[in-house]
Amino acid sequence: MIVICLTNCPPKLRGDLTKWLLEVNTGVYVGNINARVRDELWKRITENIRSGQATMVFSSSGEQRMDFRVHNTTWKPVDFDGLKLIARPNLETAPDEDRVNLSKGFSKAAKFRTIRQMRHSASQNQFPYAYTIVDLETTGLNYSSDTIIEIAALRVRGGIVEAEFNYLVNPNRSIPDKIVELTGISQDLAIENGMPLEMVLTKFTEFIEKDKLLCWNAPFDISFLQIGCKNCGIPIIRNRAEDLMKLAKRHLKGLPSYRLRDVAKSMGIKFEDKHRALSDCYLAQAVFKKLNENSSDE
Repeated sequence: MIVICLTNCPPKLRGDLTKWLLEVNTGVYVGNINARVRDELWKRITENIRSGQATMVFSSSGEQRMDFRVHNTTWKPVDFDGLKLIARPNLETAPDEDRVNLSKGFSKAAKFRTIRQMRHSASQNQFPYAYTIVDLETTGLNYSSDTIIEIAALRVRGGIVEAEFNYLVNPNRSIPDKIVELTGISQDLAIENGMPLEMVLTKFTEFIEKDKLLCWNAPFDISFLQIGCKNCGIPIIRNRAEDLMKLAKRHLKGLPSYRLRDVAKSMGIKFEDKHRALSDCYLAQAVFKKLNENSSDE
């Protein structure tokens, strides 16, 4: 399906379009054509519409099932957390010289509409589109006296992992034997392959950007990350975070244990025995995805 809207369209161009599409209103054309014909028509439009304006909306295989093209318009397609939206110019506040060619700026109505849509998706248990799964390994459980020895993260878009983040940290202190046994991260491994915490946290903040963070036992991970930033003298991470353990407790009542591996086992999810940050991120992602699938079936 394709819809094309034109203003100030030359008569010859209108005639060309009606060979392929139905004009249902002045300057509004709809129809079903293949991608090759669509691209040729759009090329013809942009070459012949002169000072007129053109907008095309068509079916695609992406997450939204549609895509946009515009020509000579101040309403521009923009990427908004992985979603393709149309940015409307703010004509009230823009300087006079910028009011014709604004490429950025959402109206308040568009922002409120996006928020409402996101809230509606959450209430309907629809799978969130953009977030980052985070997991840490530490020298102990006390964020004020222990420190991070590994940080891992997965950037997820529409349920698909797009990128990985995984770094060992040199703690500049001894790693307790029980932690070495649990994680396999020895003192020698941390010294040989680990980086300073400040450097890893800086890379981590660049990786997560403004994403929503999903963690298993979020207060634990977020506390370590924030105190680490404070001690390193870098901006403290303020991203919104969600605790996946609490989510599991809401949907899987009565389990004897809500540790990540125990929950995964109860859901029939297979996992590796090693207790490392990156493998735990993938396991948390698998549990989260299955929780959402189960919720949508209820």
